[in-house]
Amino acid sequence: MTQVAIVYHSGYGHTRRMAQSVAEGAAKHAQVHSIEIDAEGNVPEAAWQTLLDSDAIVFGSPTYMGSVSWQFKKFADATSKPWFTQQWKDKLAAGFTNSASMNGDKHSTLHYLMTLAMQHSMLWTGTGLMPSNSKAATRQDVNYVASFAGAMASTPSDASVEEMVHGDLKTAALFGERVAQQAARVAAR
Repeated sequence: MTQVAIVYHSGYGHTRRMAQSVAEGAAKHAQVHSIEIDAEGNVPEAAWQTLLDSDAIVFGSPTYMGSVSWQFKKFADATSKPWFTQQWKDKLAAGFTNSASMNGDKHSTLHYLMTLAMQHSMLWTGTGLMPSNSKAATRQDVNYVASFAGAMASTPSDASVEEMVHGDLKTAALFGERVAQQAARVAAR
């Protein structure tokens, strides 16, 4: 069975909830392993083997000041060991992010995640979702934030996890499903 690892940092729980939605979608077509980066920027030692064994790695971070959190950056720097021997070469990669404002420079975070994947010689996949951009579109629609490069969500900083927008979580689930499907295609080659 296809293996998908989701490695993410969440500062206030919103990115964790988004990771759960990605996992729910991916679980329709793959075995999913969720790896949360802790408050110190570390992952459990066993996570490195999980990442090595996975067919796809989905990176997730909140967008803070136009980029990934420092905890995610610490994890990314620690990936220099698998990078040196190109252990993740030709694995599928994808990414997601959340910020308080509608724009919040989330695209910069996705570009950071994409660059990390390219450094590892991975294969990037986007959402495969058209944006909800008709006059009738509402904030509850899938891909209302309109990202192609990876899943994006916008959650006000004073909102609870339960108040996250359903459309953003549905977008994350559809994105996870796409990643798992594409990972299976790549693994079958």
